[in-house]
Amino acid sequence: MDILIEELEESLWVVAMESGKIKGIEIDPAIEEIRYGSVYWAKVERIDKSLDAAFLSLDGNNKGILFNRDVRIKKDGKFVKGGSHSISKTLSTGQMVIVQAKEGWIPKYSNDEEVFFEDKTPRVSMNITIQGRHLIYTPQNSENKVSQRIKGKELRKQLNNMLDNIDPKKGIILRNSAAGTQEDILIRELKILKAIWEKINEFTHGEEALIMAGPDAIQRTLSDNAHRLIDRIEVVVMDHYQDAEDWCELYAPDLVTKITPIELNNASKGFALFEHHDILNKLEELVQPYVILPSGGSLIIQDTSAMTVIDVNKGADKRNALSVNIEAAQEALRQARIRNIGGIIIIDFINMKTKKEKDILLTELKKLADNDPCTVQIHDITKLGLAEITRARRTPPLIERFHSTLY
Repeated sequence: MDILIEELEESLWVVAMESGKIKGIEIDPAIEEIRYGSVYWAKVERIDKSLDAAFLSLDGNNKGILFNRDVRIKKDGKFVKGGSHSISKTLSTGQMVIVQAKEGWIPKYSNDEEVFFEDKTPRVSMNITIQGRHLIYTPQNSENKVSQRIKGKELRKQLNNMLDNIDPKKGIILRNSAAGTQEDILIRELKILKAIWEKINEFTHGEEALIMAGPDAIQRTLSDNAHRLIDRIEVVVMDHYQDAEDWCELYAPDLVTKITPIELNNASKGFALFEHHDILNKLEELVQPYVILPSGGSLIIQDTSAMTVIDVNKGADKRNALSVNIEAAQEALRQARIRNIGGIIIIDFINMKTKKEKDILLTELKKLADNDPCTVQIHDITKLGLAEITRARRTPPLIERFHSTLY
């Protein structure tokens, strides 16, 4: 895999490429106000009993909404999850709390009337998580966990035992990239994550403010692809070289030598690195409502305010329905990941005649879902051949990021 890092008018673009195909894209628009994962010392401005939530001032300019289920209160030396009673009995107006943004937020500027941008208050949580390469540190939790993406009962048992040896005080989530990683590497990373948490706590006083910005596009891409073999990390701007090197020195020393400055004659031109790799057309395809499949079929992607519908068309493909559907499933979940589609996703597959075929397709969908860094749930395939999927995204959809940087 190659990681390509570019900049356009102060907006950061990072593309992950493998075998000539885009496997991931992350964009940080210059106008982004709230970044996913940012930690704030925030003030409760209003309690909404009907929503069972609190509206917070995050930094004096931006707002966040804290639902009762995301409240964490320390009781008898442990953090207790909210929800057992009304949030109004736990928090009060004017109270200061430490929270983390669970969604990114971009101001809604668009001259294109056909582009629908959601405009809602971003969700925040008092359940702070600090993410590394192999571990996620959750200082307010009282148990260790192994990622659900790691399969195998015996392997999970071994990894849980290893976690208990590393930190009997609990609060670690072992990511799927950690399977097979040496214990001393995990111990080193945990020390770094704990030091970050201690530093954060030094700023929990005074007026509301941003304490720590969430991971940027470079950090998200490197972290999300920690389980893959990364061959090159290409940069044009030297500031990006330094940013990538800083993260790799902390969490992935083996990747430091993979960071490669690329000298181009037209380096100052927008997207010079992407043009050098001839992927501009691939990026443009990501905002089109259709995708042509290699064997002749196609996908039609339609966004609505309630859900995203992906229609599978057989076209000139002469294969049976199951073969077409498996190819369509692979591309549909890749598109959902790259376009950062969230919420309810319905895929209208070509009708299959037997339950065995549906079970094979369902198994394939579940396997493909494990490739997504976000939480994807495959619910079922209905009698009409509709696959019901939900995807919890971390950042605004790709179409919003495109328009926030290019228009």
